[in-house]
Amino acid sequence: MTGIQATQDRVATVSIGSRLLGLLRRRETSILAAFLIMVIATAAVSPIFVFSPDGWRNLLLNPAIYMVLAIGVAFVIITRSVDLSVGSTMGLTAFGVGSLYIAWPGMPAVVAFLVGTAFGGLLGLLNGGLVAVAKVPGMVITLGTMYVFRGANILWAGSTRINASQMGPDFLAFGNAQIVGIPALTILAVVVLVIAAWYLHNIRSGRELYAIGSAPEAAELYGLPVRQRMLMSFVMSGAMAGLAGVMFAARYGTIASNAGTGYELQAIGAAVIGGVAITGGSGTVIGAAFGAILLATINSALPVLGIQSFWQRAVVGALILGAIILDRVLAVRQKRKLIAERMEP
Repeated sequence: MTGIQATQDRVATVSIGSRLLGLLRRRETSILAAFLIMVIATAAVSPIFVFSPDGWRNLLLNPAIYMVLAIGVAFVIITRSVDLSVGSTMGLTAFGVGSLYIAWPGMPAVVAFLVGTAFGGLLGLLNGGLVAVAKVPGMVITLGTMYVFRGANILWAGSTRINASQMGPDFLAFGNAQIVGIPALTILAVVVLVIAAWYLHNIRSGRELYAIGSAPEAAELYGLPVRQRMLMSFVMSGAMAGLAGVMFAARYGTIASNAGTGYELQAIGAAVIGGVAITGGSGTVIGAAFGAILLATINSALPVLGIQSFWQRAVVGALILGAIILDRVLAVRQKRKLIAERMEP
């Protein structure tokens, strides 16, 4: 019995060691480590970056909008496509919600969030419909709709700027509220993340997105509803962009026609850095959210460290290129491993 017990203990030890090694190899762990190093280094130079009410609040709040955008974009990238219109969708939704408050001053905040999310979902449905019907790559379609949505926003807004005084006080209060020291918008982003991660991991239609991204032709031959799932992924991306637009309006209170400009590249970059392979079929929304947290922290920390804006963009670009190269290396290594296993007698 002693020998059996010793063997079981060794097996349990090896199992725990394997799990720890697997955890250390995960992309999310690397991103978390980079985030902590960035925060510690910046706090050493300027303690108020973390150790002040505003510093702590901004550290938690700044990534919230990027997290929601990256979660939506991840759904599309997993299916081996991309949505370049999320920034324009976000800006159009933000201005639309502000205009709705002008027309209906007493609108409840929950209605604003629901309407904005639904409106973004409709724009995503347009993107997905064009991709599914025209059978044109999502990058081409969404590049066009990015300019269409942005142009519509400029035409609608013109030189008009919606100010905080024109929006509901409860809506703006939510944008600046804190629960147990944590910003309400950050809590909302985490709730969205948990739901999205659970859906992709546990629901069949969510898991089918990975199958479609890994091998679209094989998925179609297997009988998976490829067009419907592609459409759903774009609707999800649009809905998340719409929600991000409402969050933008609630946080900043001032909305102009240029709202959301450049956010699409930040969202896609966050997803790629977080391990969502641009070639589709792999990655998690948790990794995408972690990537958004890292990018938002870099954008906040580098100016504090005295690094010029050019080098800030260069760092982000280097991270994206590094993530793409790493994904490619890992994919080639996995392919060689599978070939070697098949050739073994």
